Amino acid sequence: MQAYDPRDLDPRELDQDNSGKQISFITVMGRDRHGIVARVSSLLFEHKINIEDISQKVMRGNFVMIMMVDFKESSSDLEDVKAAMEKLAEEMGLVVQIQHEALFKTMHRV
Repeated sequence: MQAYDPRDLDPRELDQDNSGKQISFITVMGRDRHGIVARVSSLLFEHKINIEDISQKVMRGNFVMIMMVDFKESSSDLEDVKAAMEKLAEEMGLVVQIQHEALFKTMHRV
């Protein structure tokens, strides 16, 4: 059995509606404070990444946000954005994860 390597995935192959979108999911968690949405959104804007959907909630002083974003118009790759997000997360005391939709779909196939 060959080892699974997510770099072998072509996101367009798993694009069910053939829109050409390159969807990823971003989760952000940490102590609630002013500016989290603004800073994360600004970083995405700088990389020309479109926010397709967003959900956020504050639970007992903890901020939780899930974003579905599209990399289609971005010249940045996922690893560049991850590095920028990690720097932002460290500055703001957050935990940020980014996962490409193709990887998510592949991991959850039956």
